[in-house]
Amino acid sequence: MSFSPEALERLSLLEEKFAAMGQDLVSYLDGLLYANFTTYWDYINLDTLLSLQATKTDFPDEKIFVVYHQITELYFNLCLHELEQIQAQEKPSAQFIIDRVKRINQYFEALIRSFGVMVMGMEREQFLKFRMSLLPASGFQSAQYRKIEICSTDFKNLLVKEKRGMPEFDETGTEDLFDHIYWKTGATELATGKKTLTLRQFEEKYSAELIELAKYSRNNNLWTKYNIAAKTADEEKELLHQLRELDLNVNVRWPMQHMKSAARYLDKKPEAIAATGGTNWQKYLPPRFQLRIFYPSLWSAEELENWGRTGMED
Repeated sequence: MSFSPEALERLSLLEEKFAAMGQDLVSYLDGLLYANFTTYWDYINLDTLLSLQATKTDFPDEKIFVVYHQITELYFNLCLHELEQIQAQEKPSAQFIIDRVKRINQYFEALIRSFGVMVMGMEREQFLKFRMSLLPASGFQSAQYRKIEICSTDFKNLLVKEKRGMPEFDETGTEDLFDHIYWKTGATELATGKKTLTLRQFEEKYSAELIELAKYSRNNNLWTKYNIAAKTADEEKELLHQLRELDLNVNVRWPMQHMKSAARYLDKKPEAIAATGGTNWQKYLPPRFQLRIFYPSLWSAEELENWGRTGMED
């Protein structure tokens, strides 16, 4: 049996590769010979994946709730994968940043478009019953979402709005800034000012990890990379567009989808139903109240004034 020139070329290249590492090519060819073919279901660990939808109740629609949140976390993981690639490069090119921010926007757009699964995809009566078995768990506790925020902007833009831009925070350490992070107000009891169990659980598990990420990202976040990247006029225009879209997707459109879901399932007269984590969703979710903005300098005074009042589509 004779080998094609292409096969012989590949064997020669493989021999060079393994020789450079002090490895025996024949042994690796034996491994290839004995190995089974890869299947789709093994490659993506399908059986394991489909075993992870454990529910707390027998209400059928709880599975929808579980699966969609798992899908959300997988998309968040992809967003972090792109941000980590940008952060790993000391001085990434403008096109490198554009390509990866565009991907992040695509991930968020897929989530935003699909959120009808949560808004209209469950029976309200079932949801209001099975949700009680989830206490005190809450989507508030998504650490990956917090990591996306930290990697995307200057940490000072994530403070409660009353503290942003205050000169005394210019040289403040990350741990001190972390005490004023905006999301803590979303899981604090309004009457007493005490932290909810939801927040206490989240801080116990993730605070140290998030603080370390904030330290790493303080001079290494997406905004920093944008500012140091050399850009042509066309690249600058596209970068600004993608950053504005990211700002809207994360801080306006995505929270607004949650508002629609909360309004459908939790809005009840004369008093709205509380969220599972004890969050005051009427004050915490609306973007116009939080005014969380990654890139304030990219928006006009009028746009900042009207932040979150609509989807802010172009």
